[in-house]
Amino acid sequence: MLADTLRAEGHDVVLTREPGGSPGAEQIRSLVLEGATDRWSAHTEILLFTAARRDHLERTIWPALETGKIVISDRFADSTRMYQGLSRGDLRALVDQLHGLMIGSEPDLTFLIDMDPETGLRRALSRQTSEERFEGFGTDLQRRMRAGFLALADEFPTRFITISGDAAPETVATNIRAALAPRLANG
Repeated sequence: MLADTLRAEGHDVVLTREPGGSPGAEQIRSLVLEGATDRWSAHTEILLFTAARRDHLERTIWPALETGKIVISDRFADSTRMYQGLSRGDLRALVDQLHGLMIGSEPDLTFLIDMDPETGLRRALSRQTSEERFEGFGTDLQRRMRAGFLALADEFPTRFITISGDAAPETVATNIRAALAPRLANG
């Protein structure tokens, strides 16, 4: 919805996602999001997500930014910091080390859509896709992820804007656009 709104306002926008967003990264996406919860070790997942992110940067994000486009990515490194770095062991330092070595940059702005973990899990499962491997870890993981993402927002307050996800999607989208307005105006 944000991409559509910005395009209607005359902005050149690239909408992408992680894992994925480039041909090679999309292939890795199917490896990490499908299958049994124990398909990969946390260390292997970190490597796969980092490889996908690097390809995504090289083939999609950096070329778009170089031509002055706005890039909106559904997820980025913070998801790896949480899902692999926090939930499957104390691996955050390893995620950050690989990120520094292979990625080296953070988004200008991160929107954290905060909601009750049970509601979020229910919504995710209602999509009924084959990409539900992480949802298979259950509500306890969702609670830990929420706490972890809120802690990241506190750790990086100039980059994060937290938006309540309890409202209707259209209201959430309106709130995101309003929060983006001052940042977009400043370049």
